[in-house]
Amino acid sequence: MSHELWLVRHAETEWSVARKHTGRTDIPLTEAGRTHARTLAPVLAEQDFALVLCSPLRRARETAELAGLGPRVALRDGLLEYDYGAYEGITTDEIRRERPDWLLWRDGVPDGESPDDVGARVDTVIAEARAADGNVVCVAHGHVLRVLAARWLGEPAAFGGKLALSTGAVCVLGWEREMPVMWRWNDVAGAPGA
Repeated sequence: MSHELWLVRHAETEWSVARKHTGRTDIPLTEAGRTHARTLAPVLAEQDFALVLCSPLRRARETAELAGLGPRVALRDGLLEYDYGAYEGITTDEIRRERPDWLLWRDGVPDGESPDDVGARVDTVIAEARAADGNVVCVAHGHVLRVLAARWLGEPAAFGGKLALSTGAVCVLGWEREMPVMWRWNDVAGAPGA
């Protein structure tokens, strides 16, 4: 295999700025997020993607559109963000007031998903990407893309906890001979303040 899997995290939202867990709540980008998403267009336009996959949530679709990928987008539920269940819309600090030792990557969330649940979802996306006839790009969310990268590398889903990912970042996964590798991670060039 020689093709690459590009990952694009959606750009800034009000909740990402506030560091709230944003799973299935369908919120738009901020104006700064829209501006940043537009800066991704020239970078992504240099690539010839055989497949453009995107989370169905608005913030990912809006990022894909502003980054110039819109007309080719195929929506995939496997790229939905973590289902944060009872922790939707609150911060880690707020959660830790009641559960001081809580860690998403170990504990998952009440009434939501565990890392392995998310891993099972992204494994289907990875299979589709590996079967494609060329480079693939996925536009989605921070935690689901971290799990996707972990699974691409053959690691457990919880390994994604070690892969910080900023809003609007671009990453590239691929191959070195027959070994799945990470070529580029958390590139935020063009981001406001970067």
